Amino acid sequence: MILETYPDREILAMDVADKLASELRAALAHEEVVTMALAGGTTPGPIFDVLCDVDLDWDRVRVMPTDERWVPADDARSNEKLIRERLLQGRAARAQYVPLCAWGQAPEEALDGLAERIAPLLPLNIVVLGMGGDMHTASLFPGTPGLKAALAPDAPVLAVMRPQSQPEPRVSLTGRVLQEALQTHLVITGADKRAALDRARELPLEEAPVKAILNATTIHWAE
Repeated sequence: MILETYPDREILAMDVADKLASELRAALAHEEVVTMALAGGTTPGPIFDVLCDVDLDWDRVRVMPTDERWVPADDARSNEKLIRERLLQGRAARAQYVPLCAWGQAPEEALDGLAERIAPLLPLNIVVLGMGGDMHTASLFPGTPGLKAALAPDAPVLAVMRPQSQPEPRVSLTGRVLQEALQTHLVITGADKRAALDRARELPLEEAPVKAILNATTIHWAE
């Protein structure tokens, strides 16, 4: 685990975007298709704003969310909406989006079809994750039914998660898929998240699911 701290959130966004651009270029130099999985929420938006204007071969990049709320793609809570509006703009508009939601079906009914599209793109080249104050990452929430299976070494590609704290079901990449990514970044801001991260390192995995990805992760933090 590598911890990088920044004097403010603007510098964090610029530096992380620069790192992601370098990793994309390196991967594109020796792979035909490169896949990047991205967190939703408010923290990564400024990173996407910078990254979308980077000059690289975006038409060979596949972009997906690390997890998705089971809502229409134009819903304000949709991670797809965030990624399309903040990243898939400018030069990055040429990247291909890979969805984690098939609105109109129950998530359990759609899961196999979604996973079949993702499986050929694994292992993920780059993953950018966030973390909640409850130490969840992606949609791997503590105490959620099915969490143990989603964190197991033989977990499938995707899992349906129904956290009691959330208003809708979610589909998430599993712990195994996140752990197998070639480059992983965890982006957090604020003193509360930093304190939660420190607690997570001392707790059992099912109480702090973010612990599943810490060993091979670069953590980026700013107050």
